Amino acid sequence: MNTYLKILGFSFAAMLITGCNSASISKEQLAKIQLEKEKLGQVLFFDKNLSKNRSQSCSTCHNPQSGFTDNRDNGVEKMASLGDNGTSIGDREAPTATYAKFSPKFHYDAKKKEYIGGQFWDGREATLAGQAGGPPLNPAEMGMPSKKAVVDRLKENDFYVKQFKKIYGEDIFKSDEKAYTAMTKVIEAFEMTKEFAPFDSKYDRYLKGEYDLTPLEDLGKSIFFSNNNNSCANCHVLRGEDKEHETFSNYEYHNIGTPINHKLRAKNGVTTIDNGLLNNPAVTDENQKGKYKVPTLRNVAVTAPYMHNGVFKDLRTVIEFYDKYNNQDRKIDPETNKPWDEPEVKETISLEKLKANKLSDRKVDALIAFLKLLTDKRYEHLLEK
Repeated sequence: MNTYLKILGFSFAAMLITGCNSASISKEQLAKIQLEKEKLGQVLFFDKNLSKNRSQSCSTCHNPQSGFTDNRDNGVEKMASLGDNGTSIGDREAPTATYAKFSPKFHYDAKKKEYIGGQFWDGREATLAGQAGGPPLNPAEMGMPSKKAVVDRLKENDFYVKQFKKIYGEDIFKSDEKAYTAMTKVIEAFEMTKEFAPFDSKYDRYLKGEYDLTPLEDLGKSIFFSNNNNSCANCHVLRGEDKEHETFSNYEYHNIGTPINHKLRAKNGVTTIDNGLLNNPAVTDENQKGKYKVPTLRNVAVTAPYMHNGVFKDLRTVIEFYDKYNNQDRKIDPETNKPWDEPEVKETISLEKLKANKLSDRKVDALIAFLKLLTDKRYEHLLEK
């Protein structure tokens, strides 16, 4: 074994086992180890062999060609994902994996009196590694029966065995639990790369002086960031107007009165109320019922349908839905040409957060123009579709 492999295979493994301070190996060595993890995580992200029928990978529901969302029709107009078994249909839309790394670990902020962060719509996993470990074992998703079954699939691949031992040490496969955790960690390492968060949209280029806003985009920006005019900034601003690396989510949980997606429920057979944040095992407060994590608005213009259950097809519908709380002229859902459906959970709607001035059609146009600015450069061609 050469010196480089010894560094990766022994020194780092020893550091993990003994709890050794990272200062015991150089920054260069740590960087090499991290790169190895990212590369391995990338391969695993696209590996369909980690599902029961070898038909589905992480990338199936988080396709990098479509904003890391599920762009398959799935018989439900992309509202939710189809499982590896070819029959299971979920009840929530797979959220984009872009910019997901910025969501803090799930926690309760006593000062704000809000739950914040985590992964999935209900924050039930604190980290990206935890999120990566969920779908392979979910019967309705990738369908593997156990962690051991997943690890056995890993051991089928000589490259995987070599790389896991290189990174985590020769003994990594002696424990299925440790090997499975290692798998989630390397997938997390890949999801932490710039691949998922390039910050190169027109908005980012505007901040660098490389793009000039159109009058409509400029109006949309002003409306979006203004607390006096609308409610967007209440939940979708973390750093502030014209701040670099704004993720357009405060990662809090709110109920905005999203209606049941009856078309989806007709397909998946779900009849129970989705309790949102209350489904998180760490949450027992009934006041959290029906709340969902505020999603990033990065790439929102190319990742339809919308809301946690994919109930709305068009971005304009979403904005008009918000506006209905403040505008008596918005009584009709433009997609159904009928009055807006009742909320799935009424009692916890964040009415204070939703207070705003009503929007004219031009202001709706302006907000849409601004939201399109948040599209990563690699997806700008999708705006034409």
